[in-house]
Amino acid sequence: MSEPAGVEELLRASAPRVLGALVRRHGDFYGCEDAVQEALIAAARQWPEQGVPERPGSWLLAVAQRRYVDQVRSEAARRRREDALALAIPAAELLAPAADEAGEEADDSLALLFLCCHRDLSPPSRIALTLRAVGGLTTAQIAAAFLVPEATMAQRISRAKQTVRAAGDVLALPEGEDRTARLAEVRHVLYLVFNEGYTASGGEELTAPELSAEAIRLARLLHRLVPEDAETAGLLALMLLTDARRPARTGPHGELVPLAEQDRSRWDAALAAEGIALISRTLPRGRVGPYQIQAAIAAVHDEAESAEATDWPQILALYELLERTGPNPMVTLNRAVAVAMVHGPGAGLALLDVLAADKRLARHHRLLATRAHLLELSGAPEAAATAYREAARRTTSAPERRHLTERARRLG
Repeated sequence: MSEPAGVEELLRASAPRVLGALVRRHGDFYGCEDAVQEALIAAARQWPEQGVPERPGSWLLAVAQRRYVDQVRSEAARRRREDALALAIPAAELLAPAADEAGEEADDSLALLFLCCHRDLSPPSRIALTLRAVGGLTTAQIAAAFLVPEATMAQRISRAKQTVRAAGDVLALPEGEDRTARLAEVRHVLYLVFNEGYTASGGEELTAPELSAEAIRLARLLHRLVPEDAETAGLLALMLLTDARRPARTGPHGELVPLAEQDRSRWDAALAAEGIALISRTLPRGRVGPYQIQAAIAAVHDEAESAEATDWPQILALYELLERTGPNPMVTLNRAVAVAMVHGPGAGLALLDVLAADKRLARHHRLLATRAHLLELSGAPEAAATAYREAARRTTSAPERRHLTERARRLG
């Protein structure tokens, strides 16, 4: 036994591989997902007290296998078919390969991604199911990302699992038109998982690095699978360029450090260089999509030696191009900052007034935080402090709340 350090991170990293192995063995996503969840709960209870097993993936797979067999045995109406499948596996096969011994070639996480993006599911259900099964997010985290109650999201995930179960799809990478149709949803899922890892929607920690790392790993696998797909390359470049700044995003006590105040010498130069090289190769290849544009914006930030040296006119032009790919209030919110940096805070505030009429963003803490920042730049400290305090009340992230409260306190 090893020391029980990082149990939560280990479980999140192991979950998709264990689930993939179990689904490949039994072909029953619904039952396997339930069994893996029970195994994860058992591990979360036992490992902190008893220590982490030397082969945690094997431990989880063995427990999930037993849970699954128990579920099958309890279903009398399906006993013959399910028992034959679950119990006919030789003991040697149960031990090899172990979930934590499989290399990238044997990792079923990518096939699991495509399975979760099933054609019979609605786009929101595909994303929610994948965030749960592959991304390791809790139902509460997914509900926060979708801005819906947790109970509503739990029902959506349950229905999605039932749909996949009823369809009887096997765990395998799709081919041809089916792969193309699912690719956009897979990219969006990875984008959401990365964002949740880079800026957690709630809780005491600003980031969840294990989620971002898993999103990057899967994006690399996806890019290897479809190397000519420009948007997949753009998504991977965006992740690399953004994650390069992670070391400077927090201070010595875990406090949030805004981009303009970050120590850029702490940025990961290797990740930034890889992302810049990838997007530089991708952009000239043809039609440009939203992930490529976002990666280009990130590259402009990463290439600037200081906040003052940032090429804001270029960033503004890229945000205007990004808006034309599809209306999105968050994109417009970011464009407002670029407008303020190019044309002055008054111009940015005018754009925020238009955004305030959008119901999707009207009460969002990021709109208030941006307004506070621009009011501060315009020389209105009292109004800025009021907006910072209101933004702090509305965020569910403790680090963001502390940061916004401190900004308000400084303005007095």
